[in-house]
This record gives sequence, structure tokens and C-alpha cells, in this order.
Amino acid sequence: MKKIIFISLFVISSTAFAQQDMLFTHYMYNKMALNPGYAGSREALAMDLITRFQWVGIEGAPKTISFTAHTPLRNPHIGLGLSAYRDGVGPTVDYNVMGTFSYRIVFNTTKLCFGVSAGIKYFDIDWSKINPKDNGDIELNNQMKNKVVPDVDFGIYYYGNHFYVGLSSRHLLQNQVVVSSTPVDGNTTFTKLLLHFYGMAGGAIPLSDNLVFMPSLLCKYVQNAPFQTDLNASFLIYNVLTLGASYRTAQALALLCEVNITKNLSIGYSYDIWFNALKSFNNGSHEIRLSYDFDIFDKMRMLTPRYF
Repeated sequence: MKKIIFISLFVISSTAFAQQDMLFTHYMYNKMALNPGYAGSREALAMDLITRFQWVGIEGAPKTISFTAHTPLRNPHIGLGLSAYRDGVGPTVDYNVMGTFSYRIVFNTTKLCFGVSAGIKYFDIDWSKINPKDNGDIELNNQMKNKVVPDVDFGIYYYGNHFYVGLSSRHLLQNQVVVSSTPVDGNTTFTKLLLHFYGMAGGAIPLSDNLVFMPSLLCKYVQNAPFQTDLNASFLIYNVLTLGASYRTAQALALLCEVNITKNLSIGYSYDIWFNALKSFNNGSHEIRLSYDFDIFDKMRMLTPRYF
């Protein structure tokens, strides 16, 4: 129970002063969750499901499930998408549902996309799951006022058959969510959704007919938190198996594996080894990804293979 309280307070304080968004090792395959400009870029109805178990071995550690779907329309300039996630940490839970629209400028071999997502965010604390040592603690006995707030994201995404680059910002409205309220003096504690900025880039470099080098980069910045970078180096073998490794600055090393079961169906797994303050208390993090592309348009629009 002490671990639950520790993790919960860690997350609550992080919500106010640090990274508030979900963390994914498969960021290079889950760009819809970070950049609305990505919507429609696979030229198919693309669906992704990711489940993440972070800091395994710690009671109440983060557990996240994320679903995204996006597609172009018959009009090649328009892309639509949907994203949703549930992020639970001890007694806290964070829900988010967003609809996405992207406008795509089509060049000869590349596309420049501008996307916006709009939806709702809901944050809650189940105080009944906390068993405090001091039952009279005012803060732990205060009940959070559950509140749904609107949320808006914006992104720019530019890509071709063998590269991509993108910039995005999340939580443009920077809404406040009530954490606790003291009935005696009426004081209310708020947490604010901070602006999160993301920069991403990646490429596909053929080394031979059956081997492709796929480096990628994700940079993250939010006020009052250290600038963070994810660096990945992966190799696609025979267009079936992807093996790679990622380094998250000052925090983790990740090993990644992806298998293309069919042309449209893929499954992936990653394992993170952490170097932060919790490294002595957990057994790493696990992430599982399942994706499927529905070829709903003529084959002239399909990329084979689809690297991104």
C-alpha cells in the first residue's frame, strides 16, 4: 500500500510539474497519438492497439491502453482519425477521446499535412483505494471533483516513401482540473494541462534487397520537465521481422521486436530497462502492439512496403 501511495503522489505531482502524456516505446508506429497531421498517411484504414505495463513489480504502477484509427478519404487531400486511451496509475485514471481532421497538400512524391484533434479529457482519483497511515490527513480525505474538460491538439507532418518529419503540440487549451477541495476553508487545488511539444523524424534506408535500416527520433518538451529524446535504430529483415533498440535520455534502454504476420497485420513487443530512481523497485516495462491496415482504396494509392 505504501508503494501505491508513493506512485500516486509521484503521478499527481508530475501532472502539475512534468510530463503528463502517455509514454510509448512504439512511438514510431503510434504517431497518431502524438501528431494529428499523421491521419491518413498510410493510405489505408489503419488501426493500432497498444497496451503498456510500466514498472512491473510495483503495485499501482502505470497501465495504459491506447487505440487509434485513421484513414484518407476518396478526396486525397483529406484524412480523418480517432484516438482514445485509458491511463491508470494506482487510484488515478486518465481518459482521453479525440477526433482528428487533417488537410494534405500533395506533391509529386511527398505530402505536407496539417492536422487538428479535438475531444475530451477526464481525470479521476478513487480515494477509496488509498489506505492512509493517518486517517485524519486532510489532503487524503478530500474528494476530487471529477470534471470533463475539452482538449485540442495540432500537428504538421511531412513525409515521402522513405522518410518523415513532424512537429506537434498537445493540450492547446491548457485547461485546469480539480485535484482536491477542502470543505472547511473552501480552498481548491488545481492541476493544469501543460502544453506538450513533440518533434519526430525517421527514415528507411535500404541496405540490400532484404535489409532496411530504419532510424527514428522523438523529442519531447513540456514546461518544468527535462527535455527528453528517444533514439531508435531498427532493421527490417525480409519485410517480415523488425529488430531494434531505443535509448530514452537518462531514463531507459528498450529492446523492440515487430513481426509482419501478413501484408496488413503486424504484432510488436518491447521491453524497457529503466535507469531512473525506481530502477531498484521494478522489473522493467512491457509494451504490446497490434495493428491492421484495411486496403479500402485502389492499389494505386498503397505503399508496399509501408515503412511508416
